[in-house]
Order: sequence, then C-alpha cells, then structure tokens
Amino acid sequence: MAERTPLVIDTDPGIDDALAILLALASPEVDLRLVCTVHGNVEVAQATDNALRVLHLAGRSDVPVAAGARDSLVYRQPERAGHVHGAAGLGGVQLPASPATVDPRPAVVALAELLTAAQTPVTVAAIGPWTNIALLLATYPEAADRIGRLVLMGGSAGRGGNVTAAAEFNVWADPEAAQRVLGSAVPTVLVGLDVTVPTVLDADGIARFAAAGRVGETAAAVLRQYVDHARTQYGTRGVVLHDALALTEAIVPGTLGTVRRDVVVDTTLGAGRGQTLVDRRRVSDSPTAVDVAETVDSAAAVEFLVGRLAALSR
Repeated sequence: MAERTPLVIDTDPGIDDALAILLALASPEVDLRLVCTVHGNVEVAQATDNALRVLHLAGRSDVPVAAGARDSLVYRQPERAGHVHGAAGLGGVQLPASPATVDPRPAVVALAELLTAAQTPVTVAAIGPWTNIALLLATYPEAADRIGRLVLMGGSAGRGGNVTAAAEFNVWADPEAAQRVLGSAVPTVLVGLDVTVPTVLDADGIARFAAAGRVGETAAAVLRQYVDHARTQYGTRGVVLHDALALTEAIVPGTLGTVRRDVVVDTTLGAGRGQTLVDRRRVSDSPTAVDVAETVDSAAAVEFLVGRLAALSR
C-alpha cells in the first residue's frame, strides 16, 4: 500500500463538516493528524466541541483538536447558520461527549508546528471560513510553504451564491481572509458550488450507511435536518455534499476536473461582498492562480462517500 498522505482538516462543524470528518477517518489513503476549528456555522467553542464528539463517535479521540479564530479578520461576522445546521450545529442530534480535551495550542500554532515537523507534504482541507489559513500565511509563512496541497471548500465560478445572490457562505464569512488565501502561491484547489450543488446524496444512499452500523446510523440521524434544508435551498431530493466533496478531492487527487484560473474576492461592503470572481476567459499561468473545480462525476463521488461510511460503520 502507498504511504498515507498526512491530512489536516480546518472546519466549523456543521452537519456536512461532520460527514467530511467521518469520510477522512474512513479513508486509508490519508492520515488525519489534526483538526482545527474556526468560526462559521456555529461559534468556535461549539464547533470545537462538535469536532471532538464526531471524532469520538468514530473511535478516534486520539486525533488532536485545536480551537482557532473566533471571528473574521476585519469586519465582525455575527451571523451563523443555525437555521441550516441546528442551534448546536449537528442537526439537533446530541453525540456522546468525548473523553479527549482540546489541544492547548491555538489552531494556527498547532498547524504551523505540525507542518514544520512533517517529513512529507501535508494536505490541508479547509472546509469552513478560511480565517485560520490566512493567519497561518501571515504569521508562519515558512510553515505554510510546507503545505503540499490546500483544498478549499468555498466560492462559486458561475452559479452565484448560497448565502447572498453573489456569495458562498465560507467566503462571505471572511472575504478578507479568502482574498489573502487565494492570493498566495500555495498549491490550491478551489471546490465551489459549481461542483458541490450537483452532487446530491439521496435517501437510498443515506439508508445504505445507516444500515451498516452505529456510526452510519448516527450520521444519518444528523443529516435529517440537512435534507430539509437542501430541499428548500436547492430544490434537491437529498443532501448537497459541499464539504464531503472537497474531502474526496483531498483524499483522491484528481477526483474533480480542474482548470487553472485567476480568482479574486470582492471585499467591498456592497451587494457583491464575498463573491469569488473567477476569470474563465483563459487558462492562467500566474503563480497565484488556483485549480478551480469545474467538472464532477457526481454519481461516483456519492458512491465513494456511501461506500466509505458503510465500511466505517462495520
């Protein structure tokens, strides 16, 4: 078997974040070494507790969890997503408390130290707002240079937004951080709404891993509220796999069809705030261009998730 890729997940659990964490734990291609939490779907204290509980559910309380940024870099972002994920972030399901405690280091310090000590390139999957990643780039640039691959869930190249007409939630939650991250030269894949919205986990798929054991059954219960939201928001008959699709690309590079593009973020205070402006006129050779995910085999991505979660539950 090939050597496992070290993986860090930066997240704001969140229903779909929880699913993404479980997918990483179910995937032998990667070695999940750290979970960093950030403001976003819920307050960072709640996100941290949720991450600990999800890891414990899967029997992986050994994975350290470090708490990160409590707010955005410049303009305070008071809005959370309780109407999507439930007040506590996990769809109203109360997972058992973890015996583990939070890593005492701030997330950006824990991440920098892990990157500096790593013997092989580390993949970082940022599936919440990108505030922690922006702070890493600003305060520990030498450590950031050791990221092998940064996989970002966020933005939209052509579909518009999901929190405003223009903006996707993770970018909208901290546009200044998003601009800092997308303007770096770190090898980056941007997984946005163009590929996540068409990737829908339906009731049959949920039933398959729900029947496989305790972990899958619990994951299915967490997803119930999210199914209702997806039906209202996107008109789909299932769960839109935002974060889990980004993790699939982190686990199996090349899952998504990408094109190298220049991307900037609207950081003004008008109606376009948080929009990702993707230059689709040409393929870019700029050192700060990112690989924008533009095509996806949605059925294969859903099957990958369902199969892995069913195996994790056994």
